[in-house]
This record gives sequence, C-alpha cells and structure tokens, in this order.
Amino acid sequence: MKEHEASFVSGESRRIRVLTVDDHSLFRKGVATLVNAEADMNVVAEASTGAEAIDLFKQYHPDITLMDLQMPGMGGIETIAGIRRDFPNARIIVLTTYRGDAQIMRALKAGARAYLLKDQLDLELLDAIRAVHAAQKRIPVGIAAELAEHTGEDELSGREIEVLQLIANGNANKEVAARLLIGEATVKGHVNNILAKLDAKDRTQAVTIALRRGIIEL
Repeated sequence: MKEHEASFVSGESRRIRVLTVDDHSLFRKGVATLVNAEADMNVVAEASTGAEAIDLFKQYHPDITLMDLQMPGMGGIETIAGIRRDFPNARIIVLTTYRGDAQIMRALKAGARAYLLKDQLDLELLDAIRAVHAAQKRIPVGIAAELAEHTGEDELSGREIEVLQLIANGNANKEVAARLLIGEATVKGHVNNILAKLDAKDRTQAVTIALRRGIIEL
C-alpha cells in the first residue's frame, strides 16, 4: 500500500461513523451537512424507516445511530430495541421534537444513550456524538429537569394507558369497556386511578397531560 493510501485509511478508521434515521429527507440532509463538516465524523448511511434502519445497521455497523422517535410503521423506540437485540452495545442518540418525560424514559429504557431535541442540534449534536462514542451518556439540562419533575410519581399501568388512549380517541366508558372486554365499573376504577396519578381534575385534563408527557399519542 502506498504511503498516502495508508494515511487515508488510517484517517478514515478514526472517524466516527454515523447512521441517521428519520422519515424527513430534508432533516437527514441537514444532519449530514452538520456531521460531515467535522473532521472526526461522517454519515455512512441514512434510513427513512425503522425496518430500513435495522437492515442498514447490520450492513454498516455504525459507531453512532441518530434516531427519530416518530416514524410511520415501526417507531423509534421499537427500532432501538430491535437494533439492540442483536447489537446490545449499539450507541444510539435520540433526536426528536418530543420532550415528554414518558417518551424520554421509554427511549432510555430501550437503550438510548442520549436524548436531544431537534431545535437544539446546532448546540448539542456534535458534542453528544463525541460523548456517546466515548461511552458517556448525554442528557441536556432541560430534559433532565423534565425527568426530575416526575421522579417518584406513580406510573400508569399498561391497562391504564390503554384506557386513557381509548378515551383520547373519543370513546366513552361503555365503549372502552366493550373494546377491552372488561366491565364498565372496572373502566371507571381505572379512570379514577388515572386522574389521581396524573393529578387531573377530569378526563379532558388527563388526556392533555398525558399527551404533553408522551404517555399516549394521537
């Protein structure tokens, strides 16, 4: 191998190889422009769906994966879990517009090592890539504060989340009961628990709080 070729390969091997996952092509291009302008990192692949992300991860074995949460079909959290089933050491950074504590906790439990808001990318992204590549975690102050605000609170159970999601979709208690094959009195009990846990005055406020926190989605 010639001397200049050896130098080139050595330089490439030191660069942080990045996979971006987002269903908006313009956003992916913006991230690629930001990342590729750095001497120590480059985007090696882009995915627009969760399934594509898993396939590309297997093909490229990137050092860092930048993951959106809201995508058609397989969402970001499911994709993170899918990647980490086969590659438990995968280093994944969430890039999203959602700051709700429930979404943050789901992403971290799935294995994300950093959680960034898309409107903070110019300030946070490059440092986060380097930090996570160095086996660190990166949670910005605002995101940490969102988590801390709800630390120690009772979480909604899986069944309570199902009930609240159906309520948010416009179903009355009777309809919720029919869909979940449970009694209407049981639904009322779940609703009372939901109101207490979310400190909500009524069903409408409970839905509003749950949407803001990322507990449910519309």
